[in-house]
Formats: sequence, structure tokens, C-alpha cells
Amino acid sequence: MNRIILVLLFVVTVIIAPAQPQTASVTYKTENNIAYHLGQNLDEYQKERCKLDIYYPENVDSFTTVVWFHGGGLTGGEKSIPERLKNRKLAVVAVNYRLSPKVKSPAYIDDAAAAVAWVFKNISKYGGDPKKIVVSGHSAGGYLTCMIGLDKHYLAAYGIDANAIQKLVPFSGQMITHFEIRKERGIKDTQPIVDEFAPLFHVRADAPPLYLITGDRELEMLGRYEENAYMCRMMRLSGHKQTTLYELDGFDHGGMAQPAFDLLLRILMK
Repeated sequence: MNRIILVLLFVVTVIIAPAQPQTASVTYKTENNIAYHLGQNLDEYQKERCKLDIYYPENVDSFTTVVWFHGGGLTGGEKSIPERLKNRKLAVVAVNYRLSPKVKSPAYIDDAAAAVAWVFKNISKYGGDPKKIVVSGHSAGGYLTCMIGLDKHYLAAYGIDANAIQKLVPFSGQMITHFEIRKERGIKDTQPIVDEFAPLFHVRADAPPLYLITGDRELEMLGRYEENAYMCRMMRLSGHKQTTLYELDGFDHGGMAQPAFDLLLRILMK
């Protein structure tokens, strides 16, 4: 109980006293619709969908970059730079990925890995530090965050070690096999499955620091808080020393994102 109370008190602090924007004279630039899948064998849907936007400070050296994956249940959603992350002397990379039912798993997970690999290989050209790459996202985006951060083979296919990610910060991400993947198999969303498409399947002691953020357990989608709480427990039992769970009291699945951005900004300073 004390642990929950401490978490909730911290969250109240986040809501009442949000991080203030940087006021130094920093200019920002945005480049849109950069293709992150390269090659001659791309289909039309990959050419259309596999693009990212980058928002970055032009006169800041070695800045931190947040790779942001939108939500939408793996069936919808559109990339955008979150307003709460602008004017913070950091870069934000907003990513589109292919969606079900036009593709099936693991196509969207592979897209997420390809986008993060692009950031590792290119962010220094914009002035960013490849050692300061944080991956985050809401809902389906949180699921993708954990899958590519914990199952190392996705990023390894692009020549990147997942452990090079500085921090993983999923907002209300699914920790069991995603419900859309279960739907693709004809399994209902109330039937839990933990297999190779579940972040829980890939708990490991040597993963990047993991900050799990959910809404109120009584207001969240299905068992989303409980999935994250179990993930936290199993990561710690596996020997991982830097897993933290935050429950945003009073916020539902959609509403938790805004206060979670304030929490993310504080996590970036750790």
C-alpha cells in the first residue's frame, strides 16, 4: 500500500507542477515523411506508410531523441509530434508503421525496429547523440516499444543492439500478446495469450531501463494495469534492476497520455 501511495503522490506532483518549457533561444526544424525502409523490393503499402517525421533543435549539440509510436490498436492512427515534447531541447521522431488487416504480425513490429534503426544510424547527422535514444509510445505504440526493446532479434536484423536504447517508456502498452494479433488468429480479446509476440515472453535482466506507465487500474482498458504490474514483477524477478511501474490514478486508457508526457519529461532527466 505504501508503494502505491508514494506513486500516486508523485503523479499528483506531476499534474500540479508540470515541467516548464525551455526558454533559451533554440530554434527547431521539422522534416516530414522520411522513408526509413530502404531497398528495391518494397511494395506500395510500405512506400506509403513506412515514413517518419523528425523534429529537432538546430543549435543544440548531442541532444536526446525520443522515438514516438502512435496508438490505434495496430489498425489505425497517424504519426504526429506530441505537443508536450516540443521546445524541450530534444528531438522527437514520430513514426508511421503498417497496419492490420493490410499486414499481419510481425510486419508492424519489424517496421518499428526499422524506424529505430534509422534513428540510430542517422541522428548524429542532425546533431543528436545515438547514445541518448529513448523509445516511447501510447497503447499500441507502447506495445511496439517493448517488443523491439525486449526481443532483441528485431533490431539485430538491422545491425542494432536493442540494449543500446537508453530507456524504454511505454504508455499503457500491452504486455501479453496484443489483442489485434489474437484477433488475426481468431482469438477473442478477453482470452490472454503469452507467446513470442508478448513483451512478457521476453523478460530479461540485461534490458534497457524500463518505465511502465498506466492509467488507473479501475479505468484502464481490459487488464492493462495488471499486465504492466506483472511485467514489472517478472522483470525484477529476472534480475532487471531498473524497472519502474507508475499508475496514474483517476485517468483512463486515453486520458492517461497527457499526464504521462509530464512524467516522461522527468524520466528523461534521470
